[in-house]
Amino acid sequence: MNLVELNQKFSTDDQCREFLVRLRWPEGVTCPRCKSRKISRLFTQSKFECSECHYQFTVTARTIFNDSHLPLTTWFIATLLLCEAKKGISACQIQRTLGIGGYKTAWYLCHRIRAAMREVAKPMLDGVVEIDETYVGGKVRGRGIQAGRDNKEVVLGIRQRNGDVRFFHASDAKAGTIAQFIRENVSEDVDVIMTDDFMSYPYAMTRAGVPAEKHKTINHSGKVYVMGDVHTNTVENAFSLLKRGIMGTWHRISAKHLAAYLEEMSFRFNRRKNPALFVDTLRHMITAPVLTFERLTA
Repeated sequence: MNLVELNQKFSTDDQCREFLVRLRWPEGVTCPRCKSRKISRLFTQSKFECSECHYQFTVTARTIFNDSHLPLTTWFIATLLLCEAKKGISACQIQRTLGIGGYKTAWYLCHRIRAAMREVAKPMLDGVVEIDETYVGGKVRGRGIQAGRDNKEVVLGIRQRNGDVRFFHASDAKAGTIAQFIRENVSEDVDVIMTDDFMSYPYAMTRAGVPAEKHKTINHSGKVYVMGDVHTNTVENAFSLLKRGIMGTWHRISAKHLAAYLEEMSFRFNRRKNPALFVDTLRHMITAPVLTFERLTA
């Protein structure tokens, strides 16, 4: 869906609301409190009332849209912009484009959409899997490479060839930390795991229970980047998109919220060929837990 089609289909709040009703309750409206389907509709108030517990609610109740003073048309446009921007879109740009009064409101809006992009149940990656690490943060001049890395945040990338990518904000790049991410995201039946020659990877594979014959290494320190089908170019391509988003779009990301941006980037990247990305994102938004401003800024 493009912006023109969005404006044609969802030009009013009522149209947006009806679409959310169909998305949230495809088998009929259900009471969020007692789960009853004996529901009456209060058309003049855009509400529903449960005949069992007499609870009155709207389609946005107990969703990410809850307690928002922004019209649903604004929410829909913001969601489309975040979905379709390959390198993301900043809260400042959202504020200017949609005419939102304050930066804080736009920032909170973007983070609530990102929260819906966080996937809880992720299938294990298998086949050919590539793992690499990168460092995110500003430059530290005159203190050496290691000192500069110590001042940055570690991002671990795991990508299945011709499949999904996952980014993680890691506490460090030690073997034990990497092994934990491998155990949680890579299937025991994986064909092969490919990494560069960073010294932590052999120890991480051992700790994660990956047999030595399933771990292949490319010698980046010797300026070797491809050897037959052994390389980490696939995950590095995803990293390059992430870094262009950080440097060219968001500019500054705090360590506290880095994980949210990583979830957004991986969610969009893994669905880049999905023509129903916008609808898929809305579906996540009406099922994801509510993110309050207090919890976001705690």
